[in-house]
Amino acid sequence: MKKNLFLLFALICSMSLFTACSDDDEPDYTPVIEEELAGNYKGTLDVAIDGTTIAQGMPQRITVTGAGTTAINLSLTNFSFSGIQVGDVALENCPMTQNGTTYDFTGTTSLSITGLTAEVSASGNIGGGNVSITLDINAMLGTTEQAVTVTYTGTKLDGTEGTAAEITAFTFDSEAVTEQPTIDGNNITFKVLDGADITALVPTITVSEGATVTPASGEAQDFTNPVTYTVVSEDYGTTNTYTVSVAGSQTSLLFSFESWTDGDSNDTLLPEEIWASSAAGAGLLGGSLLKKETNEDGTFAAKMMTFEYPGEANSLVPKITAGSIFIGAFDMMPALMGDRLSCTKFGVPAASVGLTGCPVRFKGMYKYTAGETYLNATDPSNIIETEDVDQGSIVAVLYKAKDASGAEITLTGHDINTSEHIVAYAMVTAENTDSYQTFDVEFTTNGYEAGVDYKFAIVCSSSIQGDTFKGAGGSTLIVDELEVIAE
Repeated sequence: MKKNLFLLFALICSMSLFTACSDDDEPDYTPVIEEELAGNYKGTLDVAIDGTTIAQGMPQRITVTGAGTTAINLSLTNFSFSGIQVGDVALENCPMTQNGTTYDFTGTTSLSITGLTAEVSASGNIGGGNVSITLDINAMLGTTEQAVTVTYTGTKLDGTEGTAAEITAFTFDSEAVTEQPTIDGNNITFKVLDGADITALVPTITVSEGATVTPASGEAQDFTNPVTYTVVSEDYGTTNTYTVSVAGSQTSLLFSFESWTDGDSNDTLLPEEIWASSAAGAGLLGGSLLKKETNEDGTFAAKMMTFEYPGEANSLVPKITAGSIFIGAFDMMPALMGDRLSCTKFGVPAASVGLTGCPVRFKGMYKYTAGETYLNATDPSNIIETEDVDQGSIVAVLYKAKDASGAEITLTGHDINTSEHIVAYAMVTAENTDSYQTFDVEFTTNGYEAGVDYKFAIVCSSSIQGDTFKGAGGSTLIVDELEVIAE
């Protein structure tokens, strides 16, 4: 029924309702029409059936042009109703009568088409930069009589209004959203945490200057199914619709560093017994490389410090030892044989930490302070002070647990960044900052296959070149809330 009435309305609007007056003494409103009345108007359209409003506040632009010396045409561009696109419709040849500083127009007509008859009464007023139109329609659809009222009010545009109607940004501030929306034409997609409640997500939407969007920015929506957003330009001349939907679900693996041992020095992390550090080795030299950091909100973080040995370095005692924390194990024995980089055994079975699927994003937060004096201590017999500024590193790695022959693989300081067995890799370089900096980076993936055994590691270091014994004593890296998103 609604569609039939809509088609009736479209038919009425596309007809010439009025016939201009032919009196020889008719006034000439041509200057007023050209200089004051003609132009584009923006406003809203309401439709009611038998007193019940079925559409309200629909943005609509109307164009007014002259139709002789005493009449005007009013056209609606790109008109639609209840999702039905009609196109351009018009009220033509509307004779005007001056009413003070404005002009009235009225008229009636009768329509008769298959299965439908209607008596239409139209009235309106234009002038002073405003226009209003009312259509009262008594319709008979078969034996059913209904009263339809269409009203429009608008104001004249000055030509400076924006013409664009685009969504330029669409974001969520919700832990349920693991991957922020991407805009591809008129489709906007995002990813969510597997099993998360997405029935009341609140988006923040940015649109073209002056444009409006419906539903509005900041209004909660149920994204269980796609949601349609309509953007109308400031001049009401352009309308765009966007479909926003969930592109898929992802899993999250979070490390918050809330569980520590009760050792006197607090130098060994013990969340799920997967973390290790080079702190033990530095402790034998009188250094401290890892501590528990207490945040302002009372939660904990991991704090690493690069240690500069105060005595003379040698092949067994490095001058620079970077503070570190990593998923894996630390073994002092290789150092006794001159292979210090093999002390760090990076990685545990991915399944043992709950990592399922391929990592796609690496998130977290850090604070970093570089030490004052940067040393190149690769050769313990020739330590060089340079002008370099130290940096920290935060790395996440997924690699094959076995080689082609079936032998177990464990990456060390020699190959954690370069091994051919790495299938997913993400790195963040930490630079000087006074407060926590958040990061969200993509993994670079190469050859991931479902069903293959993998090992996973996160490696954090207070000196990015600590593996070559370069860095600045006192460089400090604090990390917290490390998160891996996988799908």
